[in-house]
Order: sequence, then C-alpha cells, then structure tokens
Amino acid sequence: MKFHPLELDGAFIIEPEPVVDERGMFARNFCVREFAARGLDSRIAQCNTSYNRRRGTLRGMHYQVAPFEETKLVQCIGGAIYDVIVDLRPDSATRLQWVAADLSAGNRRMLYVPAGFAHGFQTLTDDAEVFYQISAYYSPGLRWNDDAFAIRWPLADPIISDKDRSYSDFVP
Repeated sequence: MKFHPLELDGAFIIEPEPVVDERGMFARNFCVREFAARGLDSRIAQCNTSYNRRRGTLRGMHYQVAPFEETKLVQCIGGAIYDVIVDLRPDSATRLQWVAADLSAGNRRMLYVPAGFAHGFQTLTDDAEVFYQISAYYSPGLRWNDDAFAIRWPLADPIISDKDRSYSDFVP
C-alpha cells in the first residue's frame, strides 16, 4: 500500500498496490502492521456499506465527540464519490480546514480519516457504494452545509436524509 499524506495532518490517501496476472488482480486494502508503522489507528469496531441510488446524494457531515471519536478508512467500491473531511481538533494548526478526494471503484483509493475529523461525501454517479472500516460506534454528526466549514460541494441540490439535514451546527 502507498500512503500519501494530505494537507491536514494525520489524514492520508491510501492506494492499494495491485498484483495483476492472467486471473485478474489482487490487492491488500488494510494491514495492521503497515498502519502501526505510521502510528495510525488500526482498531475496527464496525464495517459498514452505504449504497446510494442517485447521483448527488450527500451523507454527512459525520463527527463524533469524545469519548466517541472515531477513525475511518473509506473506500468507494461502486461508482464514484467526492469525499470530504474537516479538521475539528481543538489544538490543530489546520482546525476548520477541509480537503476533498475523488474516490471511485476505478481508482480503488481509500481515505484515512483520523479521530477529530468530520466526514461526509456526495455521490458523483448513480449506484455509488461506499465501504467503511470504523474504530468506534456511531454517534450523531454535524450539518453538511455549516457556514463554519464553507465546503464547496460539486453538485447543487443534494439528496440528503432528514436525519443528516437535522444535525446541528459546529460550536467551537
């Protein structure tokens, strides 16, 4: 696996290194040793799949406060998504900054989301499917269009659940 650090400290794009032969392809998507060698959290409390029928579907921003903080490893396994993380760590030099990554079944890249970050995504295709490995159990999130983050989502008029729409604003 190749680990590419992002502008927000502790966040990475991870690329599997496929081995290709006449049968197809094999790649490792997770390895406790490789994560530990970089000081990354490798605990897994849940693995979840999100299937999204329509392009423009938005999920997030999901964020857990202490003691429910979580680390995520996110991979798009069908279609494509615009994946966004926001640094909400109180003592971070990049607090309230965000980055986005295009994840797709075609590029097989993953996003490592450290504890203390909010996470969400918007689907860029119909039939987008996302697989998450998560270090803690679910707790409610923050509003996807909170002015404190000023995220520029790629598609207007997102399809969003009432639950995600009802999340509160971030309070520093």
